[in-house]
Amino acid sequence: MDFDYNDEQRLLADSVARWLDADYRFEDFRRLAADHHQARATWARMADLGLLSLNIGEGDGGMGGGPIETLLVMQAFGRALVVDPYVENVVIAVALINAEPFGARRRELLEQLGGGTCRIALAALEPQSRYELTDVQTVAASEHGGFSLSGKKAVVMHGDSADRLIVSARTAGAARERHGISLFLIDAKAAGITIRGFPTIDGRRAAEIEFHEVRVGSDALLARLHEGAAALERVVDRAIAAHCAEAVGAMERLLELTAEHLCTRKQFGQPIGRLQALQHRIADMAIAVEQARSMALLAAAKIDDADRVERRRAISGAKVMIGRCGRLVGQQAVQLHGGMGMTDELPVGYYFKRLTAIDMSWGNVEHHVELYGELL
Repeated sequence: MDFDYNDEQRLLADSVARWLDADYRFEDFRRLAADHHQARATWARMADLGLLSLNIGEGDGGMGGGPIETLLVMQAFGRALVVDPYVENVVIAVALINAEPFGARRRELLEQLGGGTCRIALAALEPQSRYELTDVQTVAASEHGGFSLSGKKAVVMHGDSADRLIVSARTAGAARERHGISLFLIDAKAAGITIRGFPTIDGRRAAEIEFHEVRVGSDALLARLHEGAAALERVVDRAIAAHCAEAVGAMERLLELTAEHLCTRKQFGQPIGRLQALQHRIADMAIAVEQARSMALLAAAKIDDADRVERRRAISGAKVMIGRCGRLVGQQAVQLHGGMGMTDELPVGYYFKRLTAIDMSWGNVEHHVELYGELL
């Protein structure tokens, strides 16, 4: 398998890196994490650069990118600690809408997503469900040619800044059954929706959302009625692959910061990096980064595999490796920086928080070990 990037992919990675180096430094991350209203300017800049239309086909006015292009962008975002809802919109929402039949609604939604004028959040998990996508108790009852939704969704990433919500709800079947789950695209300001936002440990936002007899038309349905579980599973796999790439970028930056610290921090008249014990620890960090990079590439290569089992095994395997390597790299970076590694003045702690949040997103290490075992 050829793992070399082509010229267009290298150009994309270089252009994103240059923009982030110039306009998204650590000071910018802290400012945007403290006030997410300022992030709209960054979102508009992403639209101008074409990053929001990365996964939209060329026939729909997008860049026509795929999993490898997403991997390159997410690695750069991981290095810069970008807090914007990129995965929720460019990876998840675009993938679901791309699968819709050609028509005016599909074209309009893709134009809005690519232009940055509409933000969409995925409301799939519930208070009792933990990581199980099929544990859905939100009900969409058929009513007057449409549906009435009632239920609760938990930890909806960037749900308090979304213009629309993609909501999983049960239209048939019993709890935890795959059959009977449907997906709905709903205006976030619709009557009957209550949104309570809160900050997360990594500088982002999430929300608890409650639906009380929210009425929508039949045109709000995404994918086929009762068959939304498969579509939901596919887009969540894409989100996991994107987060794995982001984690690799964060680990790369932690390794660089730690190596620089060992070369400049002196004790007894010499850099602490000359101590063999510390050299061994940073070597372990470097090995972990390379292992994580390999698994992130595998996840990106397998994300479009028609074989569901093969795809899910690659995704779960990558998620497990990313979680374990992220913890090792983060812990070593903090410890090798000493007390400074825990302060808000250095980015080290923020990277470790982001790696921890990525491990908890869409299933932690233990969840994906179990899932991998079931797939065997």
